[in-house]
Amino acid sequence: MISLFRKEISLFFNTLTGYLVIGVYLVLNTLFLWVIPGSFNIPESNQASLHGLFTISPWLFLFLVPAITMRMIADERKSGTIDLLFIKPISDIQIIAAKYLASLVLVAAAIIPTFVTFFTVYHLGYTPGNMDVGATIGSYMGLFFLAAIYAAIGVFASSITENSIVSFIIAALLSLLLYIGFDTLSQLPIFSGIEDAIKSIGINEHYNSISRGVIDTRDLIYFAGVSAIFILLATYSIEKKHQ
Repeated sequence: MISLFRKEISLFFNTLTGYLVIGVYLVLNTLFLWVIPGSFNIPESNQASLHGLFTISPWLFLFLVPAITMRMIADERKSGTIDLLFIKPISDIQIIAAKYLASLVLVAAAIIPTFVTFFTVYHLGYTPGNMDVGATIGSYMGLFFLAAIYAAIGVFASSITENSIVSFIIAALLSLLLYIGFDTLSQLPIFSGIEDAIKSIGINEHYNSISRGVIDTRDLIYFAGVSAIFILLATYSIEKKHQ
């Protein structure tokens, strides 16, 4: 399992695509936060806040995370190398776990450079250090947990097709549905009276909750539970191929 995990990390960074994917995410964040005029622009807001970063990133992750996961199993199926994995002393769940953990590391590799923005805002405010650090830490946790669900969805999408582009599209659409789809559904008249329950099925409700800096067990259970569901679905998908 560890060797497969290392292989995925190595494959990602041995190609220009890997650096390009993370680079595009960081460049877009920089442009929105520091260059492009608008509500996300930090200098224009005159506030020591990373609200723009945590508002933009979930949308950028809809493309970043599927780009990271789209080839992980799809290419194995297309090339036939997945059959080699089946004959090794590693279970199907370990195959999925190795690829999922690798995707989390790669997502973390994209998030960590944004700490530069955090330290910049922290020190360059009118009063250095005058920012809500607790809420910022909570927002970073929420962003990582959100990405963890996207990654689980991406690995699942990659497990059901041999085409990495199809995998990317499926992962992006499913992630979008979970992120804001239930918020949209909750506004329909048919769900009047239970709109809060409908919203709670979606990621956005829990992401906003944890971003306030308060760690709620219900939010942690949600992120872990949804991630586990898609990991199990991915495992079932390759088990069918295995049979």
